Amino acid sequence: MAKISLTVNGKAVTAEVEPRTLLVQFLRETLHLTGTHVGCDTSQCGACVVHLDGAAVKSCTMLAVQADGASVLTIEGLAADGKLHPMQEAFRENHGLQCGFCTPGMIMTAVDMVARLGSELDEATIRENLDGNLCRCTGYHNIVKAVAAGAAAMKQPALAAE
Repeated sequence: MAKISLTVNGKAVTAEVEPRTLLVQFLRETLHLTGTHVGCDTSQCGACVVHLDGAAVKSCTMLAVQADGASVLTIEGLAADGKLHPMQEAFRENHGLQCGFCTPGMIMTAVDMVARLGSELDEATIRENLDGNLCRCTGYHNIVKAVAAGAAAMKQPALAAE
């Protein structure tokens, strides 16, 4: 067993894990944060995207021990004070989901996209940066629309700290 200490959604966490435990398994099975989904186990679908030290990563591709000392943000930690994050709200308002399985990974990728590229995103840029996040239900039209709306909402000065 290996002892790890990290911050998850702003809370300090210390645990012992088997060295082979994937970060997604640790989040779901140990911390019971089931919003991070396992869709393929092969890094193809993006349902498991979380933020590690501020950058989007597929949590099925890394071991929990690799996150030792890091800060992890999951979909559960994105909302604050009982209020949805602007990107979450945009997905809801723009019908950017059907079954919802891919949605947490899409949202976490979209928030990272805005952090990296800014809030002025055209359709081609959004589609290119969602590469690696698969939705088996939709034609992506409403997902792209939701990301654009969420990016615009994140541009608001009151939301700059989020």
